[in-house]
Amino acid sequence: MPTITLPPKENALFKRILRCYEHKQYRNGLKFCKQILGNPKFAEHGETLAMKGLTLNCLGKKEEAYDLVRRGLRNDLKSHVCWHVYGLLQRSDKKYDEAIKCYRNALKWDKDNLQILRDLSLLQIQMRDLEGYRETRYQLLQLRPAQRASWIGYAVAYHLLEDFEMAAKIVEEFRKTQQTSPDKVDYEYSELLLYQNQVLREAGLYKEALDHINNYEKQICDKLAVEETRGELLLKLERPEEAYEVYRKLQERNPENWAYYRGLEKALKPGGVEERQKIYEDSWVKFPKGLVPRRLPLNFLTGEKFRECLDSYLRMNFSKGCPPVFTTLKSLYTDKEKVTIIEELVVGYESSLKSCRMFTENDDGKEEPPTTLLWVQYFLAQHFDFIDQPSVALEYINAAIDSTPTLIELFLIKAKIYKHAGNIKEAARWMDEAQALDTADRFINSKCAKYMLKAGLVKEAEEMCSKFTREGTSAVENLNEMQCMWFQTECALAYKAMNKYGEALKKCHEIERHFVEITDDQFDFHTYCMRKMTLRSYVDLLKLEDVLRQHPFYYKAARTAIQIYLALHDKPLTDDSKESQADTENLTDKELKKLRNKQRRAQKKAQLEEEKKNAEKEKQLKNQKKKKEDDDEEIGGPKEELIPDKLAKPENPLEEAVKFLIPLKNLVRNKIETHLLAFEIYFRKEKYLLMLQSIKRAVAIEPSNPWLHQCLVRFFKGVSESADLAEAVRTVLKQEISRLFGESNPQSFNKNYLSQHSNSIPHRLAAAKMMVYLEPSSDNMACEIATALDESLTGRNIQICDEVLEALRDGQLGEGQQKAAEAYRAGCHKIYPYSLSFMPPGYHDNNTTISANGDLSAGEHDDMANEM
Repeated sequence: MPTITLPPKENALFKRILRCYEHKQYRNGLKFCKQILGNPKFAEHGETLAMKGLTLNCLGKKEEAYDLVRRGLRNDLKSHVCWHVYGLLQRSDKKYDEAIKCYRNALKWDKDNLQILRDLSLLQIQMRDLEGYRETRYQLLQLRPAQRASWIGYAVAYHLLEDFEMAAKIVEEFRKTQQTSPDKVDYEYSELLLYQNQVLREAGLYKEALDHINNYEKQICDKLAVEETRGELLLKLERPEEAYEVYRKLQERNPENWAYYRGLEKALKPGGVEERQKIYEDSWVKFPKGLVPRRLPLNFLTGEKFRECLDSYLRMNFSKGCPPVFTTLKSLYTDKEKVTIIEELVVGYESSLKSCRMFTENDDGKEEPPTTLLWVQYFLAQHFDFIDQPSVALEYINAAIDSTPTLIELFLIKAKIYKHAGNIKEAARWMDEAQALDTADRFINSKCAKYMLKAGLVKEAEEMCSKFTREGTSAVENLNEMQCMWFQTECALAYKAMNKYGEALKKCHEIERHFVEITDDQFDFHTYCMRKMTLRSYVDLLKLEDVLRQHPFYYKAARTAIQIYLALHDKPLTDDSKESQADTENLTDKELKKLRNKQRRAQKKAQLEEEKKNAEKEKQLKNQKKKKEDDDEEIGGPKEELIPDKLAKPENPLEEAVKFLIPLKNLVRNKIETHLLAFEIYFRKEKYLLMLQSIKRAVAIEPSNPWLHQCLVRFFKGVSESADLAEAVRTVLKQEISRLFGESNPQSFNKNYLSQHSNSIPHRLAAAKMMVYLEPSSDNMACEIATALDESLTGRNIQICDEVLEALRDGQLGEGQQKAAEAYRAGCHKIYPYSLSFMPPGYHDNNTTISANGDLSAGEHDDMANEM
């Protein structure tokens, strides 16, 4: 259809439509569209139809919007406006590849349109189409050579393509055009110079980078960055005397920065331990109050010298009352000799401080304040907790609490000790005690909520967090809005432990959405950073976004979701009505009546809760309505609601699991769990080549991993039993199996594994499970292997013992192992008396009061506080 040109009156209205769109006045925009389209001559005007569609899209009417824009495009295929609008529509739906195609079509009809070129460049950098981005930025530079964003964008394109020298040349050409006096402070020019220096360093031009920083030093505002960069460059250019001077000045500026001491060491190149220690001894004289120069030598000193240095370091910290001293020494705990010295020294301090209020009896009568003993006991509690002696740790922390019952840190450590000892309920109780001492402390509040979630007290945790969330909205919604991922991760794990898979998956999907949002938020920075010249931060942001899903929050959420989807594939959730019908058939009339009453009460309670929830929702919706109208343009209409029941009954759980797996396979390849989770999915899909890929990658990381061993045996058995494999696939599998397993069969492979790792409990458990998997009749022998608890065996901890108990109970070590399970539980209870997993059967029933009421600060809790 030929292009219809609008007469002046209608053209003025069309311009007003564009203005309304830019100012987000969508209702007014639609009125003007109606005025043009109401005229029979222009009822099919393509550009107006497209703009009406774009406006409706911003109001959330997506289907109508697409119809109008497509209709407009059909009516005017040669209009750059229609193609541009269609691109914007695709972009709002996050179909970036389609949007790029639309922009390219728009440029065919108006190749020098700046707005389309800018939009195209944004999408190209968002999609990391760096070659295309460079071309687009070059066009923009030709069209607008006087704009600095054109130059900077072109330079960044080369930088991201790792053509550093070209990027440096472009920045230098642009810098020459900047008229700034040497004495004037210009922050944006300073940032440009620092960016230029970063490009030179990444290009490996260290000498040029050093000359550059010396020439423009006066015009760079960030003097600290100048000195740090100069120090690094001098070390790279092997000019140690000058580097020493730079790091010495930096050390005087901040004697607590670890990096400056490393720089000094590299510059002075000490020959042995004495020379290395000398560097730090000089710093002790210069900075008598400095803690870092006393801490760092502890990494490389040993024996008597280590004891002397540690002694002075600990005395300084204990006299000052420095709570994080244990955290600073934690990295030394890999060395058993150092752990023994730490224990001897601090236990000695404690007994001396009790008897004569001095660190040692030979201390020339200098008495310590009473708080010193408190911090020594605080340290010892953490020390014994770390080396798995919870009873001793509790003695020390209780002694400290008796002397100072108002210090929050003490209750915090007591909760930690109980958590590590396996009693999360008691830990949550003590953490609640800690937060009750200071309800305005957000950190303690968050810690308490986290412990409650670990204890399965989800409602109580939500109430705890609501003290710090926005009023008028529910805590959970506010935390989701604020992208509070630690809370959602813990919630997902808590729901998973309760078998509430729908709720757990909802949390996992919410976290996934946060990561999508964070990726989309880049759009705001592509133009902003060019304008404000924060180029170093911008390049760092792009590099971070490329590996965003490496983040532990995403990893935890993805792992939890995959495990749930695997469980749902193995055991799909059935309809509750069918299950309850099957149960009622076996009940007597009296029991049936009882059950009906119980169901009625539960229904009434659920109804009241639902009404309460709806009332709250309505209130929130009113508050959010205005905000939502403002935000609708950004999000392109409302998001699909996550319904737990729907999530818990997916049509294809394995396909859903793969969606979470793909980012992990791309970005978290160095973790063996990624490949083992991949194996579990492909094993259920019977994709043998993908299974092989997963186990080969896992073997490269940790060949003796217990979980990997189970995967290998199952794979070996699966391949040998499968009949319907293609010939080419079978040949490849045969070849690789002989490489992985040699000439053995699954049974002998399992036997060899057991003999190689017979002194490790996790490996014994894996071998025992596979023994039963291959030969169910060998269950008694497998049970014997898995349940050994000798002290000589390695890898014995609460978690692995819990796994063994679980395996005994759910039949992985053979059916009918109840007696063995009870005997094993009793054995574990002796070793781990505090752990809830190994408590006698009646214990949980007696302790349901906490989890049922969730009132952690009532009853015996108050009595305990009063006793203190």
